[in-house]
Parts: sequence; C-alpha cells; structure tokens
Amino acid sequence: MTARDKGPKTPSQRQLKVGELIRHALAEILTRGDVIDEVLSRHSLTVPEVRMTPDLKLATCFVMPLGGGEAAEVVAHLEKHKRFLRGEVAKRISLKFMPELRFKVDSSFEASARIDELLASPEVARDLDE
Repeated sequence: MTARDKGPKTPSQRQLKVGELIRHALAEILTRGDVIDEVLSRHSLTVPEVRMTPDLKLATCFVMPLGGGEAAEVVAHLEKHKRFLRGEVAKRISLKFMPELRFKVDSSFEASARIDELLASPEVARDLDE
C-alpha cells in the first residue's frame, strides 16, 4: 500500500494558504461592493471557506448570505460574475496562475444547527443524564 492509497487526503499547507488568501480577497471584494449586481447588492455575503484542488487550478468558494435567504440565487449571480471576480482576486494576491473560481452554497451552518437541535432533543438529553 502506497501513501496515495490511504483514503481521503488532507489538504496541504500550500492549499490551505492559497485558499485563505483567496477567501480574504473575495470577502474584501464582496464587502466593498465592487461587483455591480442587483441581487448581490441586496445581501451581505460571508465566505467561510475556500477549498483548493491539489494542483491549485480550481478554487471552490463556499458562500452564504447573512440570514440565509436566497442562497441559490446569490450563488447563481456569483457564477455569472466569476470571470470579473477572478480578475479582481488576481489583482489582490500574487500567484503564478490564478485558479478558476467555483461558487457553492455553504451548508455547514445548517448542519451545525441540525446537530444542536439533535443534542437539545429530550431523547438525547435523557441518554446524557444516565
């Protein structure tokens, strides 16, 4: 068994660093309102995570409008402006190759709310008291 066969790989330090650089640049662009779009201007957006592929050619940007409303519509509009956003990110960070940006709705908040709900349920509380 080689090192490659050990299941899902954790991201390298380089992937994490580049992901954070892109996340900060995107957050700044979206906060300043550099993108002229009616749907995006109605929402305050958060960028909790950017995941990089091992070759650093693709960045998956997880975004969520504060309050959670119209998340799918917001992601569709970000996808529409991804070439502009890629150019703006390239101006802010120095990389040999600027990765392609892909946007997805961040569902981690929903997952954590579901776990909190389960932990607060009477059945789980009863089991924890035993």
